[in-house]
Amino acid sequence: MAYLLTLFAGALFGAGLIVSGMSSPKKVLDFLDVAAIASGNWDPTLLMVFAGALPVMFVAYQRVGVKPFAADRYDIPTATAVDAPLVAGSVLFGLGWGLVGFCPGPAVVALAVASQSVFAAVLAFFGAMLLGVWVAMVTRGLWGSAARDVPV
Repeated sequence: MAYLLTLFAGALFGAGLIVSGMSSPKKVLDFLDVAAIASGNWDPTLLMVFAGALPVMFVAYQRVGVKPFAADRYDIPTATAVDAPLVAGSVLFGLGWGLVGFCPGPAVVALAVASQSVFAAVLAFFGAMLLGVWVAMVTRGLWGSAARDVPV
């Protein structure tokens, strides 16, 4: 049951990305181009998506003390240290997002809905993202243990 709910939530999130246009790198890059504010070409729609998500997540986060519907507990990260891997990952994420307009969620959606003209670029980004995940897991010694930690 939990897997079906996860699939539903992911599909709903993907549909939201498509409807809002956030699976389009151009939309994201037009938001990140703050220099275009002066000329009137800046696209604030990503800010509207953030503004819509904030109250929803605020209400959802208030339920953390309540038992989840389809799980035994919430998986809340306990790490609080700002260390080199966190900073490096954040910088790489920001650079990738700023250079190509993709982050992991929209990249997965774009694999399913990309037109033929941009599919190769989306596939290249997705491959690079998977390679980065693999490198991070290998360098942190998580590759062997991660496969064992996945619930079946």
